Amino acid sequence: MSSPTRSQNGEFSVAVVGGGLVGSLAAVYFASRGWTVTVYELREDIRTVKQSSGRSINLALSARGIAGLEGAGVGKGLLDTLIPMKARMIHVGNSQSSQNYGYFNEAINSVDRKLVNQHLLNMAETHKNVSFKFQYEVLSIDFDKKVLNFKKPDGTVVKATADLIVGTDGAFSRVRRELMRVTRMNFMQEYIEHAYVELNMPPVTLFMPWSNFEAIKSPTDLMLFFEQKFPDTIPLIGKELLVKDYFKNPKGSLISIKCKPYHYKSSCVILGDAAHAMVPFYGQGMNCGFEDCLVLDEIFDRVLGKRGSAGSARPSAEKVAKALEEYSELRNPDAEAICDLALNNYVEMRSSVTKLFLAPLVPKTVIPLYTMVSFSRIPYSKALAIHESRTKLYNWLGKVAGYSVVAVGWVLLLRLV
Repeated sequence: MSSPTRSQNGEFSVAVVGGGLVGSLAAVYFASRGWTVTVYELREDIRTVKQSSGRSINLALSARGIAGLEGAGVGKGLLDTLIPMKARMIHVGNSQSSQNYGYFNEAINSVDRKLVNQHLLNMAETHKNVSFKFQYEVLSIDFDKKVLNFKKPDGTVVKATADLIVGTDGAFSRVRRELMRVTRMNFMQEYIEHAYVELNMPPVTLFMPWSNFEAIKSPTDLMLFFEQKFPDTIPLIGKELLVKDYFKNPKGSLISIKCKPYHYKSSCVILGDAAHAMVPFYGQGMNCGFEDCLVLDEIFDRVLGKRGSAGSARPSAEKVAKALEEYSELRNPDAEAICDLALNNYVEMRSSVTKLFLAPLVPKTVIPLYTMVSFSRIPYSKALAIHESRTKLYNWLGKVAGYSVVAVGWVLLLRLV
């Protein structure tokens, strides 16, 4: 076992575990404070992998995610590649209709996951104080000693040390699991009955219950299912490619995870899916993770000092601990709110998406929930609270309107008698 590595010249050091979307963006934020950053990633460098694994759902980038990118100064070169999406298409039998995402004609933006990850890795590498170690598997972490044990591809075990350990290693986070050993962490996870498989149009993703996936056992079963449920997609995908992708690509589970706290003393913090995995039906997973980085940076500005200041470059353990505690307290209600909203929208999209909405009936000054979530930085928990208050009001108004109709009806009936 090799000896621990430490930052040079006593500089503040960060170990980011997970080099995906959130980890690579977080590395840029930390590097901009002058901190020495090492990113450890379990997988190969995605920039050298020719073919994806069939789990490459195109992502929806909206206001919060864009703010996170711009806060780190890495939007240029990526935002130009976005494809605006103003509406979703609803397919019912042989008919179809569109439904706008934004009440005020706003658009969310489609972007390729791999393209975003590659861009952020490249941007992180422009900082001389950032380095990457790929195919490093976390074995254990001692948060009090701030020591991490990794297994390299050749099987050797190496140690690393860091002043701050950041877990951005996804829904099945090893860092979170280690964190649960030293904190009184509340943890909840929930699998939903739907799964997904990538089909190339390109690109398209099929979401449906596991029972439907299990019932389709042959190309004949598959074509019959699509002819009954999605007949207009067959010409767009092609029968041969549809059969090939469906049976070749893996079927992915969809999970919602909530936990608290997100930190331990001055040693560790978890961001992104490691802290709050959500089902994809609100399009906020990446956006929430990018906003995590921005919110943490804003707290560091207040507690440690602005980037470039002496206090920020070499912060004390006490101030880092204070910042991380504030982050846990501030961010958890918002993260749990969007996890709940995503689950609620899952129910809405699978069974109620064709219902009429009340929004067109209320004044233009009333901002709909989806607009608050996707096209603003109103905290998720505040947006949910506003929505719940309105819902109670609308329900009351509906009852009042109903009673009024009944009363008018009785008056008319009595006049006719």
